[in-house]
Amino acid sequence: MVIKENELIPKEKQGKLRKIFMNKHYLLILIALLIILIILIISDFSLNNFNDKEIFQNSCGDSTPYGLCSLNKPYYCEEGVLVERAEICGCPNILYQNESLCVSRYKQNSKEINLNYFLGENKDSINLLVYSDLMNYLSDLPVSISYSENETPSRVDFKLRNINNDLQRELLLPLIVEIQNLENNSLDQMRLAVSLVQNIKYESSNKTIFLGGQEINYSRYPYEVLYEGRGICGEKTELLAFLLKELGYETAFFYYIEENHEAVGIKCPEKFGIGDSGYCFIETTGPSIISDSSIIYVDGTVLKSIPEVYLISEGRSLPENMPEYKDAKLMKRLREGKFVFFKKSKLEYLSEKYGLVEEYRLD
Repeated sequence: MVIKENELIPKEKQGKLRKIFMNKHYLLILIALLIILIILIISDFSLNNFNDKEIFQNSCGDSTPYGLCSLNKPYYCEEGVLVERAEICGCPNILYQNESLCVSRYKQNSKEINLNYFLGENKDSINLLVYSDLMNYLSDLPVSISYSENETPSRVDFKLRNINNDLQRELLLPLIVEIQNLENNSLDQMRLAVSLVQNIKYESSNKTIFLGGQEINYSRYPYEVLYEGRGICGEKTELLAFLLKELGYETAFFYYIEENHEAVGIKCPEKFGIGDSGYCFIETTGPSIISDSSIIYVDGTVLKSIPEVYLISEGRSLPENMPEYKDAKLMKRLREGKFVFFKKSKLEYLSEKYGLVEEYRLD
């Protein structure tokens, strides 16, 4: 008699074993599907991550993708470099097109200036063409502002007028573009702009005007500061605020009434800012560390009063993890005499890193 293998197992157990086998079979299928799903998710993430990097890499310093026009006419992103292409991108309303360039009647009688800056412990410079016709135009503009009976005069009105002049903006854009072409990273663009303004000579204008029957020193527009290569704290503050605004940062200016001093504020985490303003301090009279407000000026003055804060432009904030915060704190402790044995070496380290100077001026 021949007995089949399945006849040795009772029918009830055969059914249970079949179910177990089927359950294992389905379990293996589910595991396989899960593995495939995980692989697809990882692949999709990697692809997206790669694409994000590609998008970042294939763009110019103002985030314009390759082969497209910038928001700032007439600039075109050509393989990572912003170039003038008016025949493709057009010109702003206040300029007119001449082949690939945008032309202004104030782009006459040029001279080349050299703007020094310090970035990443390296000293470098930017060469820029500036025009006396625009400088003369700006210097002839009215110095006063007319108000209606219901309006209250404010210090910030003069700042905004000087910073937001349309013609000045168009002829300062080449400097913004040069900064963006040199540095693709927005933080390094900001650092470059700060250092560039800080390294402009601190000196008042030799020009005076009469206002309200009194003779006062003439206050230069940002373009005039560049053209003449000198400025005092209020003038250099306006120039830096303009540059940071065009680079996309939220900016303000601090006015210290008691000390009669002005400085730039840049949006940052509140714990690093001045008081509860939400803005970090930037000195413009000479090279200094961003967020360092403990500077001792030439007459021994330290900024102790609570400044007035005036918003200039809205935009991005500085991040949490900038090394400048730590270095500014270290500089403050050095000034307070917290280090005895390593003070000289620490000062030398910070001076070399930021190109610092020994003297800072108040107006």
